[in-house]
Amino acid sequence: MARNLKDVIASLPPERQQTIHEGATQLITEEMTLRELRHIRECSQRTVGETLHVNQAAVSKIERRTDMYVSTLRDYIRAMGGELDIVARFPNRPPVKITQFEELGEPAIR
Repeated sequence: MARNLKDVIASLPPERQQTIHEGATQLITEEMTLRELRHIRECSQRTVGETLHVNQAAVSKIERRTDMYVSTLRDYIRAMGGELDIVARFPNRPPVKITQFEELGEPAIR
């Protein structure tokens, strides 16, 4: 009879189970949609919209976009209480924080 992944993990020593759990949690938190991030931050679309001075439908539209201005993304993240960092990663080099977007003008949803 085939075993599922939960059964295999349950059969491992507790330390190994904890390592797997921590690794999975890290992978999950490293990649997230704006909608998922908003849910984790326990913010409603309405609350984010009020901060951005747009309606709930506009927030929904932002969350579905695959392309947007950096300023729009920055404003969205700030509306949830966060800060946006843009980092470039290259082989054989430490990550580099891109700073030219830090001093953008007034918030504006585009």
